[in-house]
Amino acid sequence: MSDTTDEQFPHDEGLPSPEPEGPGLFGEAEPPVPAAPPQPPAPDAATAPYRVLARKYRPTTFDDLIGQEAMVRTLRNAFALGRVAHAFMLTGVRGVGKTTTARIIARALNCTGPDGQGGPTADPCGVCPNCIAILNDRHPDVLEMDAASRTGVDDVREIIEATRFRPMQGRMKVFIIDEVHMLSRNAFNALLKTLEEPPAQVTFIFATTELRKVPVTVLSRCQRFDLRRVPQADLVGLFARIAQKEQVRLSDDALALVARAADGSVRDGLSLLDQAIAQGAGQTDEGGVIGASIVSDMLGLADREVVFDLLDAVLTGRPEQALALLDAAYARGADPGLVLGDMLELVHVVSRLRAVPALGDSADMPEAERVRGAHMASTFTVPVLMRAWQMLVKGVREVESAPDRRAAADMVLIRLCYVADLPSPEDLLKRLTTTPDGGGMRGGMPASATLQTSGVSASVGGVAPGVGEAGAPTALQGGLSGGAFGGGGAPQGGVVQEPPRLRMVSSGGLAVAQPVPEPPPVPVQAEPAAPPLPRTWREAVALVRDQREAILHGQLRHAAHLVSFSQGRIVLRFERGVPGDIVQQLRRVLDRATGMGWAIETSPEEGEPTLDAQGAEVIQFRQREAEAHPLVRAILKAFPDAQMGEVSDHGLDDYGLPPEEPPELLFAPLDAEPLDEDERPFDPGASQD
Repeated sequence: MSDTTDEQFPHDEGLPSPEPEGPGLFGEAEPPVPAAPPQPPAPDAATAPYRVLARKYRPTTFDDLIGQEAMVRTLRNAFALGRVAHAFMLTGVRGVGKTTTARIIARALNCTGPDGQGGPTADPCGVCPNCIAILNDRHPDVLEMDAASRTGVDDVREIIEATRFRPMQGRMKVFIIDEVHMLSRNAFNALLKTLEEPPAQVTFIFATTELRKVPVTVLSRCQRFDLRRVPQADLVGLFARIAQKEQVRLSDDALALVARAADGSVRDGLSLLDQAIAQGAGQTDEGGVIGASIVSDMLGLADREVVFDLLDAVLTGRPEQALALLDAAYARGADPGLVLGDMLELVHVVSRLRAVPALGDSADMPEAERVRGAHMASTFTVPVLMRAWQMLVKGVREVESAPDRRAAADMVLIRLCYVADLPSPEDLLKRLTTTPDGGGMRGGMPASATLQTSGVSASVGGVAPGVGEAGAPTALQGGLSGGAFGGGGAPQGGVVQEPPRLRMVSSGGLAVAQPVPEPPPVPVQAEPAAPPLPRTWREAVALVRDQREAILHGQLRHAAHLVSFSQGRIVLRFERGVPGDIVQQLRRVLDRATGMGWAIETSPEEGEPTLDAQGAEVIQFRQREAEAHPLVRAILKAFPDAQMGEVSDHGLDDYGLPPEEPPELLFAPLDAEPLDEDERPFDPGASQD
């Protein structure tokens, strides 16, 4: 019996016997029911895994997006008019909401409303099965692909095959491809045809941070949206609302620091806010508020007031205070490179306030910049701020590449303090040229005296001995006595004495003029010989080339027809298209190169062919000569498929022309009659009354 049963039901081997439903056949007691295995407790708020703020407060509707009003307005109008595109290209920096916007569009396309009868809407309900499934990332018709890890053609082919089938649950199939610029070139090409004419139930949404790496053929098939950096004021408001929901209090300065460090990225700002909340646990002040000092320590930044004090110290030339402030900031954990970066940003803010004072009334301007920044803008001039900007830009690069960042930052501050009290070149000239009476000569010092300071030399006048800018005393040394020049500078004894060269030096905070030692005599070098006068038109054009006038040389070679030429007078005909001032240019170049005046005229006569045309004609003539040579003809006859290459003649000049002989000098016979005044040839060297 058992054998038969085993043969009929072989699949029952190894299965447990069913539990009896009542007392046994022989009256034994009912077996005890085994207890159910213990179930794990339902996760509560205390045991659930923590979700970071960037995921917990991710926007779910268009109203939740901040800083993207233009894009939201366009998409809302598109849904209201039923003009939703089949492909979108979302671009922007990291963390501004590209993928979040793509998911909101997917929900808006597939939302059916609370009653299940709704259509595409810009305000998805969030309670229908499609909205819930998309929010939980488990909708079968909304497919997300990371192009950074799937870049090949096979991955794109899977998408193309999936577009051939209708949606399984939703109204539209939505393909979200993140970092689309990472796709290979072949993958883009495979996607082009489907992207241009997709099925009616398919929508593509691309997101990228490198738009210039996406082929233009793909961009032209998409509706493009540029997501902007979120303004700092909007970030501060968002972080304040989230902190209130998290039952955490941060000071306004702390929120401003987090928003400034986020650099327009919402995700970066929420990550920093999450870190600040954890950093401030147990370190709050008396009111339970996380202050700016805690956030500054977390970010490695110096306090904002310290940055103001540091910039004020270096711009007023106080190195001991500047180094002490940097030491204190470094002891608190501030990075020297970031401190210089904060100073650079503050110089930019102060410069903008100096250029446009009305910016101080903007609501986006923090209180410190509004008060102290406006005061510094009214104190320091634009040249001082520009000099500080240039030196800080260079100093930041030095700190990043230096082996000791702290030492490099100290040297940058010392350099800034050293140049703080140095006048700009404009101020120096104004200081040296200004006199009480406005005269050009003072105290026997000629107006042509040369003053040198800090490597800058300028010819100035009107410096009074013993009197400087704003009454500052000066000392003039080196023999500027009244006896050197008598009667207001007239030389005595018939001997002209050269005034000494002076230089300005610093002595105890005073500007002191000292004589500059006479430089050693410079050996006189022979001046280069002037080029010979051109005897032909071709030599004149070559002279223009030697003067490095490439554009003019090309125009003369290709578009100038010689009518007549003589030394000092040229008559030309120009083709259409040459500049109207070509005659003046040619005259100026020849006058400068030869040292004599040239008369350049234009004529309607035909004239000779251009130099380029003459050279081409000579080359063709040489080509025909070579083709007619018996040896060449025999070779071409023996090899019918052979072709003669370009003929080159090393005897030709740069214009493809043979060397020209200079014109012969013709002398009149001894018995020739003298010419009348009107019949004499033009002589450029003769003086004209």
